[in-house]
Amino acid sequence: MAGAFWCIVEDDRQGMPKKVMAEVIGEATRLGAGPVEAVWLTDKASDAGLKQLAGLGATKIWLLEDAAYAPYRGEVWTGAVAELAVKESPKGILGPVTSRQREFLPRLAARLDVGLAADCVALALDGGTLVATRPVYAGKLLARVSWTKGPWVATLRPNVFRPADAQDGRTPTVERPALAAPAAQMKLVERREEASTGLPELAEAEIVVSGGRGMKGPENYTILEDMARVIGAAVGASRAAVDAGWRPHRHQIGQTGRTISPKLYMGFGVSGAIQHLAGMRTSKVIVAVNKDPEAPIFKIADYGIVADLFEVVPQLTTELKKLMEK
Repeated sequence: MAGAFWCIVEDDRQGMPKKVMAEVIGEATRLGAGPVEAVWLTDKASDAGLKQLAGLGATKIWLLEDAAYAPYRGEVWTGAVAELAVKESPKGILGPVTSRQREFLPRLAARLDVGLAADCVALALDGGTLVATRPVYAGKLLARVSWTKGPWVATLRPNVFRPADAQDGRTPTVERPALAAPAAQMKLVERREEASTGLPELAEAEIVVSGGRGMKGPENYTILEDMARVIGAAVGASRAAVDAGWRPHRHQIGQTGRTISPKLYMGFGVSGAIQHLAGMRTSKVIVAVNKDPEAPIFKIADYGIVADLFEVVPQLTTELKKLMEK
């Protein structure tokens, strides 16, 4: 519908939207600038997923369901959504900050010849124009930006915006537009292997424990994983640890990795280089453990312990177990 806010669905590749969609749809609804609609590109949407989107507040779901949309390819998604946007003239197009959307929405904005506000931490209407607040200079400052023409395209940082209140029982209105999925121009993935750690996803987790160079080796991350299982946390890593091959890149927190805003961030052996701080300094509470009292992370930490992490982590895990068992 012309004048609508589109929310690009991020799914779990199993036919269900990720929980971050509650934040994106909730913020679009609170703006009150037009109807809120979901745009879902997938090869296998589920009825439960469609009902979930409707329950979160999507008044219509544009379902682009085709084998060509999975696995994700930026050039395929961009062509399809750009064609639909030209036909339907949405007022805004929003998506969460994820690896997939970080590539797709800039491509889409370029195709539509409009601006993009990335990694937003606040949205507001000012005289009928959307104004986005986003960190700049590695999170040292906040900039307020707006668009000279629409549609307004923006990515929203997870765990910052208040989720929509789910309303069970709402019947989804599903529109299946007749679009020819563009052919993929590149083939980058020969096969995909999914590996489950049993821990929450990094970008959406409310608690994150992270290890840096002070972990001394990949084998030592088991102590962080043990703690994470006790408190339901995700495990992240600094760029130094990832560059050393200790953890996969999907666990990297920072300017060239994941941007997170958990309720609690706990950094162990993380020095706090500016690149890392850019990805986690908006965490609600920051705890740092490092042997170096001059480590930069202590400057932004709410709580700090100058000690050997290999002594602190096991003791902390034991105490956390006691608390969780009460």
